Amino acid sequence: MVMIDLYIFSGFVASLFGFVLLYNLRRKIRKTKGTKVVGGEESIKTSPTAGGGLRKEDGGDADIIIVGAGVAGAALAYTLGKEGRRVHVIERDLTEPDRIVGELLQPGGYLKLIELGLEDCVRDIDAQRIFGYALFNGGKDARLSYPLEKFESDVSGRSFHNGRFIQRMREKAATLSNVRLEQGTVTSLLEDEGTIKGVQYKTKNGEVITAYAPLTIVCDGCFSNLRRSLCSPQVDIPSSFVGLILENCDLPHANHGHVVLADPSPILLYPISSTEVRCLVDVPGQKVPSIANGEMANYLKTLVAPQLPHQLHDAFIAAVDKGNIRTMPNRSMPANPHPTPGALLLGDAFNMRHPLTGGGMTVALSDIVLLRDLLRPIHDLNDASTLCKYLESFYTLRKPVASTINTLAGALYKVFCASPDPARKEMREACFDYLSLGGVCSNGPVALLSGLDPRPLSLFLQFFAVAIYGVGRLLLPYPSPQKLWLGLRLIHVSILLVRHPSLLCSIIYVDFCFPYSKILYIACFFKCRSNNVFNCIF
Repeated sequence: MVMIDLYIFSGFVASLFGFVLLYNLRRKIRKTKGTKVVGGEESIKTSPTAGGGLRKEDGGDADIIIVGAGVAGAALAYTLGKEGRRVHVIERDLTEPDRIVGELLQPGGYLKLIELGLEDCVRDIDAQRIFGYALFNGGKDARLSYPLEKFESDVSGRSFHNGRFIQRMREKAATLSNVRLEQGTVTSLLEDEGTIKGVQYKTKNGEVITAYAPLTIVCDGCFSNLRRSLCSPQVDIPSSFVGLILENCDLPHANHGHVVLADPSPILLYPISSTEVRCLVDVPGQKVPSIANGEMANYLKTLVAPQLPHQLHDAFIAAVDKGNIRTMPNRSMPANPHPTPGALLLGDAFNMRHPLTGGGMTVALSDIVLLRDLLRPIHDLNDASTLCKYLESFYTLRKPVASTINTLAGALYKVFCASPDPARKEMREACFDYLSLGGVCSNGPVALLSGLDPRPLSLFLQFFAVAIYGVGRLLLPYPSPQKLWLGLRLIHVSILLVRHPSLLCSIIYVDFCFPYSKILYIACFFKCRSNNVFNCIF
């Protein structure tokens, strides 16, 4: 009996020893196979070479690689660094950006900034507080205030120079010893058996380097060259912004954003410093008048200037004559990710909406808060299966806020544009008059616009309320068959404006299944076995 037990024990030890040998041999074989590089038009094999070739970095150097240090990348770097993660940020250009968008942060975005501990980044950059909007339509105007009564006195919107804001966040991220900012251009993602292992990038000195980390987060902006390997991008360009800076002029309503319902499309104005006002003229379509041959200056002076509030006319003409006119295509791209182990998309690289409502930074900061909370329970990011489940849930949990702000941006842009369609014309007039009523008629829509109440059902109901109000305007005091038909078309138009699959699913998720949504959210933290538990809702 003793001999049998001895044989069994010896066999067990031998089997264990053989298993260890096979496991180590398999690991060595995997390492010698090389790593795929994705992100270009084709995959290639790479291996370290001597003298001017690729230099492989230590895989344990960082927990997370962040591609891009714009608003999303810089805020994310500081947030994850503060959580104790080792973060390596690779940004194409670390000098101060100079852009004509990303200059207005809604109150909902400012609340997220506070939640991330970054509210001091809007201080000492001459940022201006914004308390609401002023609408102008055919000689009439209406002031719409943000519903801020329930918040601290510091809470409001903020407008600023985009570059100054980004530099402040970069500087704050760089104060953390576990955050490393480096200037370089990421050329591709490194893939091994379907999992992203890191990136390949070129330094400002031209050296090509590979960097490895368990998680790579791509947030390299609207011009991202890496998004194609992580999502199915469907970029639409409905219009372009023509940007100017008006100097030393007072807006009709101080500390408010101004929206002029012009023909053919809206004009935005808001302060970006104590002496400067940003003017963004929307030009529909993908082609804008030429700046070089003077077509743009003529367009702005003859078509745009007469539609501005008279207080701003002279400052606008002076800005045009000064000649510092810039253009920016307005991109819209729905979120359509390919869940990929080891990688995540964020910011404008992942999801864009028309910038009319200034909701982009609010969506990005909201995503960062969500991602921070999802990653907190994961102590070891090298646990690929668990990490993948958490990252998949991110794409679903962000939908209610993101789909509301995205749908609102697209719908308001269509409403505020001039149109020959009688139903669209009536919708535009009804929207202006409805908001002009103030009280509950303006508080609800402005709460949506500001990101303070980004609930999908609220958006749907507000557009339906505007449509019903428009029908009442048509039918009173004397209804007719023609007016009744126009009223039905108006309701149809309002439904089409907010009929977005993601929004409708979010309505069901947030407003009708809220108790279950909490259960599902908790299940995520307990490593639910099903990778698609969240996606099945949609």
